[in-house]
Amino acid sequence: MKQKPDLSFWGLWNLSFGFFGVQIAYALQSANISRIFATLGADPHSLSYFWIMPPLMGIIVQPIVGTLSDRTWTRLGRRIPYLVLGAAIAVLVMCLLPNAGSFGMTVATAMIFGLIALMFLDTSLNMAMQPFKMLVGDMVNEKQKAKGYAIQSFLCNAGSVMGFIFPFVFALIGIANIAPKGMVPDTVVYSFYVGAAILILCVIYSVIKVKEWPPKEYEEYNGEKEEEKSEKKSSDNWITLLRKAPSTFWKVGLVQFFSWFAFMYMWTYTNGTVADNVWGTTDVTSSGYQEAGNWVGILFAVQALGSVIWAAILPKFKSRKGVYALSLVLGGIGFASTAFIHDQYLLFVPLLLIGCAWAAMLAMPFTFVTDALQGYGHMGAYLGLFNGTICIPQIVAASVGGTLLALLGSVQSHMMVVAGISLVLGALSVGLLKEK
Repeated sequence: MKQKPDLSFWGLWNLSFGFFGVQIAYALQSANISRIFATLGADPHSLSYFWIMPPLMGIIVQPIVGTLSDRTWTRLGRRIPYLVLGAAIAVLVMCLLPNAGSFGMTVATAMIFGLIALMFLDTSLNMAMQPFKMLVGDMVNEKQKAKGYAIQSFLCNAGSVMGFIFPFVFALIGIANIAPKGMVPDTVVYSFYVGAAILILCVIYSVIKVKEWPPKEYEEYNGEKEEEKSEKKSSDNWITLLRKAPSTFWKVGLVQFFSWFAFMYMWTYTNGTVADNVWGTTDVTSSGYQEAGNWVGILFAVQALGSVIWAAILPKFKSRKGVYALSLVLGGIGFASTAFIHDQYLLFVPLLLIGCAWAAMLAMPFTFVTDALQGYGHMGAYLGLFNGTICIPQIVAASVGGTLLALLGSVQSHMMVVAGISLVLGALSVGLLKEK
């Protein structure tokens, strides 16, 4: 197998830059979906059920994109065409989703419309996101891989910061932050519009700057054998690939389960936690609830800034296992303490700690897994299947969220403690991994 060449900093940067635009869209989704559906009339006990759709679409779409792109070659490359298609659909849906309550529909119809729009949004964003993970696996050598994923993590979090703060900034410049009952405020609507425009620009940049290796060169660098190519046409399927997967694939998957289980509850219940603990309201029609929604964007931006800082520090640790576990423990402390803080500015501290966990979750799992997969072939298919370790825990968490909330006294802040415990369990699971 031919050694992959070292890439310049800008070569590594260009491979992941489009992630910046994709993550702006993801940030708008994660910070505002609970707010949107609560504003449309959803009960807090049913909020988590709306969050089943995004990871469900991810677990369906990403393995398909990975498998198809392994077998694709076009003038644009093998991964980039799926990025372009996914981004185009995402832009359209981003213009429709925040307007779910503005088309004169009943509450039930508006929520169904919003749910369908959310399904298409997450499908398209998954299609647009997966190529960037694959490009690093395809084109970056082992020596630079941690750096490549760290740059991707930086761009991801930089995009998150921008997407998270949009509603707060728009409110500061005078755009309406309250709306008639059942409608989403203009601060949120305009945020989705601007995010869609930036996503278009990032996709154009990626198409211009990223030149993928043609099939023969790709095979030389990634060790694909002739028998593997014939298997693609016959016996190899996802079940076979999973059966052949290295043990690291499954061990990292266990860590992922506890990690993503925790973050699902952050996205679902932070808005209600902050509105109740800081603004003293659970009334979704009140100005206080909408102000809390804007502040959640600021808090998530603080988390993303913490991730950017921690992502720069991660490669300096000699033990990847050690820093991975440490990051998750810090995040667990952050989640649990969020439930007991009633000052909006003091909430910055736990969110910074949560950012440490987020940075590790974005970089470490793929570093471990892509190292273990060298020489296996089918990199895109494997990374698509590995996305199941992100999606399945979110589906489980969303499915049991309403029940857990009721068992914990219907207090949304209690769900943040559950998230903290889950991250600590994830840190303990890191002990199963082996350093290469």
